[in-house]
Formats: sequence, C-alpha cells, structure tokens
Amino acid sequence: MVSVTRPNVIAQAMGGHGYGAAPLAPGEMAPREPVREAAAPRKLALVKPTAAEPAEPKPAGLEPAAQPQLTQAGLTQAELEFAELEFAVIDLETTGWSPGVAAITEVAAVRVRNGRRLGEFASLVNPGVPVPLGIEDLTGISDWMLAAAPRLPAVLPGLLDFADGCVLVAHNAPFDIGFLRAACAECGLAWPGFTVLDTVMLARQLMDPDEVPDCKLGTLAGFFRARTTPSHRALADARATADVLGWLIRRLTHHGIRTLDQLRAWPDVVA
Repeated sequence: MVSVTRPNVIAQAMGGHGYGAAPLAPGEMAPREPVREAAAPRKLALVKPTAAEPAEPKPAGLEPAAQPQLTQAGLTQAELEFAELEFAVIDLETTGWSPGVAAITEVAAVRVRNGRRLGEFASLVNPGVPVPLGIEDLTGISDWMLAAAPRLPAVLPGLLDFADGCVLVAHNAPFDIGFLRAACAECGLAWPGFTVLDTVMLARQLMDPDEVPDCKLGTLAGFFRARTTPSHRALADARATADVLGWLIRRLTHHGIRTLDQLRAWPDVVA
C-alpha cells in the first residue's frame, strides 16, 4: 500500500517558527513539552525499542547534479534562501547495508518548506528476497508484511515524482542515495540529479560536542525534541529528520548562512 499526502495539505511545524525566526538563544534549546502526533498505521510506523545504530558502509561518494535547476525567479536552488526552498526529506529501510547485495523494503519522504510540512509519501516495498532476521528485529518489517506490498518499479516513480523540484535530504545521505541510484538503474529510470543535503555532515559542523555525544538521528531528535521518535521505520525516521533539519537550518541562519551555495565550503554537506 502506498500512502501519499499531497502538498496542498499543510501542517504547521517547528512550533510555528519558520527558518527566518529570531536567532537562537541558549534558553531556546531548553526541553519543552513535545507536540504528539496521531499514531500512524502500524504497517507504516511500527516503533521498535531504541537500538544502537549499526555502522553503515557508505557507497561511492555523492555526485553533483549535472546542471543546476532554475527557479521561476531565475535563480538556482543553491542561490535561493532556505526559506524559499522545498526539501524532500527521505528515508529507506533495506535488507542490508549495500545496494549491490541488499534490497529496499520501505521508502518514505516528507516534503517541507520554511519549517512546514507540505506532504508525505510512504510505502512498503516487496524486495523479492527474504528479510534477514537481524534486520527484521531492528525494523519490525517481516516477510509477511511485505508479501502483498508493491514491487519497486511500482513505487519508485511515485517517490521521484513526489520529490520533483526539491532539494533531497537524508541522514547519512550516501546510504539512501546509493540505494535510490541503484534502484533507478534497476528500473530503467534516469536519476534526476537532485541537489542533496546530508544532515549528518551538517550536524557535525554545527553541533558542539558538549551538546551531543554523536550525530546519530536518535541523538539529534532527542536533543531538539523532535515530534517523532526515530524507530528504524522509513516514515518515522523521515519525519524526525525533517524536524532536525529545521533546527539545523535555524542555526545556520543564526550564523548568517542562508543559501546552499554558502554551505559548499563544508565538505560532503551538499552535493
């Protein structure tokens, strides 16, 4: 089953603040009561106990888009301020850590602009191979859940269409992008050449070691009081990454960084 909420359904995010809000102050990071979301269907958001994230071998490095995309204002995405950009925050679940030997079991994307969610896309994917026991234990995704799910060629075009025109965002982007590029090749689709933003690399530039011990998604989501707890399920993790992205962008604007072009000096943050 594929679940899509189109961008005309807008949900307020970031507690009502866009990216251009007042600069961060120390007190702004104080814990506050999170806004709870309605529980998602178990098929798409099964929450598992928090587990240590395994080390994920990264595929080959991200490649830059072949040609910059021009907006209606005649500017490239890299020249627009963050508040004017639309981001498609993606997450995948897979049967393993390398696209050469593993397959996708779940995809999700959350489309956001200026700190507000515009729509969501989510679907289980039948990988055509058994889910290893360790992966099933980590994600809660089992063979019986995937038996009636659509195959990748039926899901991938919808995901790419949902993200069209956006900057693609992922936490540990080489992992997700490596699988998506391999999936496009498998399905005979051209890779759209998205501009890609990696929230792991961005967090490593912005977070103080005194604030967080590491830049794992669960750690950052807890620090920023994300509305969704990461659970190694695609939609939950994409929602959590979207919230983390919003707070990281607030920090960037506080430091006077307002465009992707200005981020290119930081290695591996933008490709």
